Amino acid sequence: MKGDTDPVLRFHGAAHGVTGSCHEIETPHSRILIDCGLFQGSKSERELNYGQFPFPSEAIDAVILTHAHIDHSGLLAKLVKQGFSGPIHTTRATIDLCSVMLPDAAHVQEMEVEQLNRRNAQRGRPPVEPIYSLSDAAACMTLFRAVEYGEWTTVAKGLRTRFWNAGHLLGSASVELEIDLDHQKRPMRILFSGDIGPGHKLLQTDPEGPAGVDYLICESTYGDRERPDVSPEQRRSQLGDIVRRAAEAGGPLIIPSFAVERTQELLVDLYLLMQAGEVLTAPVFVDSPLATRASAIFERHANDIEQGDVLRQALNSRELRFTETVEQSKAINRLSGFFVVIAASGMCDAGRIRHHLKANLWRRNATVMMAGYQAQGSLGRILLDGAQRVRIQGEEVEVKARISLFDLYSGHADAGELVAWVKARTPVKQQVFLTHGEEAGLSGLRGRLAGLIPDDKVIIPRLDDAFQLTPGRCLPVEVNEPRRLRPEKIARLDWHNDLSRLLMDVNEAVSAAADERGRAAVIRRMRRALEDKDA
Repeated sequence: MKGDTDPVLRFHGAAHGVTGSCHEIETPHSRILIDCGLFQGSKSERELNYGQFPFPSEAIDAVILTHAHIDHSGLLAKLVKQGFSGPIHTTRATIDLCSVMLPDAAHVQEMEVEQLNRRNAQRGRPPVEPIYSLSDAAACMTLFRAVEYGEWTTVAKGLRTRFWNAGHLLGSASVELEIDLDHQKRPMRILFSGDIGPGHKLLQTDPEGPAGVDYLICESTYGDRERPDVSPEQRRSQLGDIVRRAAEAGGPLIIPSFAVERTQELLVDLYLLMQAGEVLTAPVFVDSPLATRASAIFERHANDIEQGDVLRQALNSRELRFTETVEQSKAINRLSGFFVVIAASGMCDAGRIRHHLKANLWRRNATVMMAGYQAQGSLGRILLDGAQRVRIQGEEVEVKARISLFDLYSGHADAGELVAWVKARTPVKQQVFLTHGEEAGLSGLRGRLAGLIPDDKVIIPRLDDAFQLTPGRCLPVEVNEPRRLRPEKIARLDWHNDLSRLLMDVNEAVSAAADERGRAAVIRRMRRALEDKDA
């Protein structure tokens, strides 16, 4: 750090967006990361996963992981692949979940890259490599070190951490960090919220945390909105309404869902609804090998979570059917009538859910229920925004199914709950940084914090922004390298989204032409437009 004695905080992800969480702390003695997550959303953001880290991997002394969700953990294996060999500190439950999530992420990457390379070979394009392999994920798992809630742990020279239950996911934590300063008698205290859970979380307790820190880094996913204050019984009743309407339509209920915890919450409520006779009893397919393995981990930790006994019953019910193979997955869509399919990914950007959407979106009797946040540029968000046609795996699909958002299972605190959580952390001596949110969430939370935190003490960093943290205030650090992605390209529809829409519009225009002559005229106009592209 060129002789400076104060730590520097850098934001390498989840800055003006909700994915790719990665914060770096550098001191004169140590360099650590808090999270190292995968970018999701638009293709422009996902391409960041393939590029170089904005730091040398081998220079990182340790990683502190807040929780297992892939947008927080998903690039750890890449970090190891590129030279990191230090410890990864996190809770025992998070280690268990990562032991299935990271290999699953590697498998998905290897499988999708294999399919892409077959297409690239046909088109004369060079092959590409996956972000990391199954062997990289296995090597990564050897570096994990278990940390208990509430216990101080030294993670690097002059750096100690203490975990607080964040109430977001099995094993999730807010991270309190103490940094020894050579020129100060007391250490600097920084709190990273991680993802904060909401009230009435089915399987988790309320979030916790310390007060009186120097700096606070807080998520803001739902900083602009208040969700209805519903009890678990009210949420289950509203889910029952959707299930009954789907059954009356006579087709499947397709639920894109995060494999870890969201799926298990849904299984509990569907089990209770069917047991009580409030909805039609029908097969419930969990079509996700990751969700299957994650469910086994939840069952193993059932004594540590809320409603653990009911979860055990749901996971062993007669209606529940876990699928493993691709053949079993495809066989589901040969069924007729009403049944439920829960498949990953939750934002519809990867995994088996895309197969189910392609097979069912065009059916008027099908229902698709989004069960959580959909990032800008994701297929889930595009469907929620009312798209009449989408492209899935290179094929155009008309959207006739009923699309709805049921956001009462969200793992994130809403605006009021975030403000209450920040208030319980006060006084914050210096700055509050707002991360892990899109523009509306960031500005919404900033406005709601007025009166609690002075506006000039609230900072909304951009991707790769850096700040020197002094005992008195933070100072922006000039970033010399070009930014990996311009701020206006984050959490936005990108060229790939525009191209998909254009291709569908062209197909519609050609198909709508009255005859061969009309279709030829449309094609000629398109050719002229392409020839005039440099004009």
